[in-house]
Amino acid sequence: MSYDGQSPHANPPAPEPAFDPPPRRRRGNALVVAAALLPACLAGWLIWQAVSGPDEDGPPHAQPLPGASATGSASTGAAPVPSGPDAVPDPSGAPGTPPAKSTAPDPPAGRGPLAGRVVVVDPGHNPGNFRHTREINRQVDVGTHRKECDTTGTASNAGYTEAEFTLDVSRRLKALLEKQGATVTFTQNDDRPFGPCIDERARIGNEAKADAVISVHADGSTAGHRGFHVILPARVNSGAADTSSIVAPSRDLGERIVGHFVRATGDAPSNYVGDKTGLVVRSDLGGLNLSTVPKVFIECGNMRDAQDIALLSRAEWRQKAARGMADGISSFLRRT
Repeated sequence: MSYDGQSPHANPPAPEPAFDPPPRRRRGNALVVAAALLPACLAGWLIWQAVSGPDEDGPPHAQPLPGASATGSASTGAAPVPSGPDAVPDPSGAPGTPPAKSTAPDPPAGRGPLAGRVVVVDPGHNPGNFRHTREINRQVDVGTHRKECDTTGTASNAGYTEAEFTLDVSRRLKALLEKQGATVTFTQNDDRPFGPCIDERARIGNEAKADAVISVHADGSTAGHRGFHVILPARVNSGAADTSSIVAPSRDLGERIVGHFVRATGDAPSNYVGDKTGLVVRSDLGGLNLSTVPKVFIECGNMRDAQDIALLSRAEWRQKAARGMADGISSFLRRT
């Protein structure tokens, strides 16, 4: 086969030269050749002895060199190339590209620093909500008032939807948490036509008795508004909503996520809400009002700002964002 795009017969080989008979050998030449071959034969015998095992009657077998393992890995620390389902993640993936699995081995079931901990990850909105506007406009009780079951979410000016973004980041976050031994549950994974409604999203976390819940979002504010912020539950006690037991731990969770998100991404908190603390308290979000377990929302950036969306559109940045969330959640769960 030709690898340069040319036919293998494009340049036919030159004719073979005429065969010349060899000159008559002389005895002196034979002695020179024998003398030259003797050291090579001796060296070969020595090498054979070095690689042969103690069983002189068996076939030779190589012994590990100093600093090398029985599998042939030298002391340089080089690891075998991974194979199977694990693959190296591609940091240059396009928006919405599901993250590949990491090459780092998963801990055994029930092992790792977060073993026994339950985390619910809530990817905001649903890619199918656009096709089910009647269903998602249905009103549900959020404790303080009634509001739409769900919304379509925002999108960038180029059409990259918030629902695509949140699923991508959430899947990355799930993988990172599971590698630490946590049990991770999704509220949706693009596995249902729309929703779930905001009251059901809260109920999923409650019924799982989650140690922490995070709802992943991106904002759709005006251009020039930049940065991320974490939304904390206000103290609410109305109807089905009673957040009195989760306000304090949710703030602790949120503060840790803010710190680790800044560290992982290098991004500053929002310049338009939260007084640059990265923290906002709200009482109008059913997902927070109806939660009975520690829960926060995160708006990872503004999809309508050119500089923010340039970051949110990059798989490498989304991996960093997921890392910041995972580190914040891990810090919260390991605090005692």
